[in-house]
Amino acid sequence: MARAGRRDEERVSHVVEQFAAFFEAYGFPRMSGRIITALMVAEGRGLTAAELAETLQVSPAAISTSLKYPVALGLVQRVPVAGQRRDLYVLPDDAWYVATASKNPLYQRIAAMAAEGVAAVGGERTAAGARLAEMRDFFAYLETEVPALVERWHAERTRS
Repeated sequence: MARAGRRDEERVSHVVEQFAAFFEAYGFPRMSGRIITALMVAEGRGLTAAELAETLQVSPAAISTSLKYPVALGLVQRVPVAGQRRDLYVLPDDAWYVATASKNPLYQRIAAMAAEGVAAVGGERTAAGARLAEMRDFFAYLETEVPALVERWHAERTRS
């Protein structure tokens, strides 16, 4: 195992803000991106809401509101702390990108909505229907292919 170097908190904060800006550029709420990244760079298993607020130097209310989105997506899990009236927020065991790719029903939901759209606009032979059918087919394809990709990633990770 590689020896751990000295942690540079200023650089860690910079990394958190870089990821938050990146997530925000792609439509993800900035504070939710900061929370996910704070959990990624935490040395422990997870952080409580109070620890997240302290780490990110924001109010507990900002944390509470901003946790809803990544928890709903399955990017963050809330784990009760035994014997205490607080929760620990953790990243899924199989990493956030695996959780979004293989456990989130996003692809299926988009495909179903697109299929409904095809019917609503008069079928695949209309211009709008053709676009929606392409979207439906693409996300249906992703729904079957991404889990296989994740499985190959797990196999590769196990080998190395």
